[in-house]
Amino acid sequence: MGALDFSLPLSEKLVYDYIDVELDTKMCNTLWVTMKKNTSGPVQNFSLPLLHNLRSMAHTMKVNSCHWHSDGRAMPVHYAVMRSEHPEYFNLGGDLKHFRQCIRNKDKASLYQYSRLCLDIMYDWATSSNGVMTTIALVQGRAFGGGFEAALSADFLIAEEHSTFGFPEIMFGLFPCTGGMSLLARRIGVYQAERMMTSARIYSATELKEMGVVDEVCARGEGNLAVEKFIATHSKRRHAREMLQRARHRLAPLNFDEMLTVVEEWVDLALRLSAEELRMMDMLIMMQNSAQQSSTALAA
Repeated sequence: MGALDFSLPLSEKLVYDYIDVELDTKMCNTLWVTMKKNTSGPVQNFSLPLLHNLRSMAHTMKVNSCHWHSDGRAMPVHYAVMRSEHPEYFNLGGDLKHFRQCIRNKDKASLYQYSRLCLDIMYDWATSSNGVMTTIALVQGRAFGGGFEAALSADFLIAEEHSTFGFPEIMFGLFPCTGGMSLLARRIGVYQAERMMTSARIYSATELKEMGVVDEVCARGEGNLAVEKFIATHSKRRHAREMLQRARHRLAPLNFDEMLTVVEEWVDLALRLSAEELRMMDMLIMMQNSAQQSSTALAA
């Protein structure tokens, strides 16, 4: 779809192709942001069209001070929940196929534009609330690489018990391209964050709950209900809790300049990957395609 006109009044309903955005005014003005199941390709990841939709949504929220349309009126959003429509995948992260093509073509500009777009979305999502909105990531499946980073950018992370998380980038000689280190370090410290990013381990939701990365684990299929219960409890003392969240952001702020440096270093390193590392990337691309094709076939 084309670029959205952010000058449109909030009474105009914004329509996206790759995400669903709905405001539930009966549940404490909760904005549900759902990444649609990918039907145009085999991999549930951050494709460029999905990223542009998320950027439009995040920018609209920011310039309108966390308000959204509802019945022709601009309504304050108290909670925003990000989730995925896919039953097994929250998000597998960056578009490896796109990365591979850019590397093959020595297209530094496109690699940078992709990574910078990811950073802008993540930074807006993590900082736009300014103590007046609480963000929640609901993970109901696999969240790898950039998918894990996206979940970490929320104030609270709720996961169903079968969910798994990891940063596989080290397997092909890279690292998370935007805010992974900054976001994870705010929860568990820089040294533990570095160990997680260099291990290529896959972590369960329960493991990450024990480490302090995940805030709540619920049974499979009960993620939406868990979010509703969380909001019901949180909203009882919402203003006080929001002030504490504001204090947390002041004490552990995200440094945009540092995160931008990460983007620049990631791009430079991506263009220097060895033949062996590129073969590993190709293998992961084939594995992702095969895994989701099997998942889609089972769901059909």
